[in-house]
Amino acid sequence: MAKKGEAVILVTLACGECGRRNYHTKRNKLNVREKLRLNKYCKWCQGHIVHKEV
Repeated sequence: MAKKGEAVILVTLACGECGRRNYHTKRNKLNVREKLRLNKYCKWCQGHIVHKEV
């Protein structure tokens, strides 16, 4: 994932209901220790659903 000394990593977000990987984002692993959980729109579920970091 991240090279030695890099704090910002790329993460993939998967839908909490259908499990599809819809979004990619960046996370600073020094500031945010836990996995991301964001409320995003899923076009397959047709609604705003919690997406979790994979």
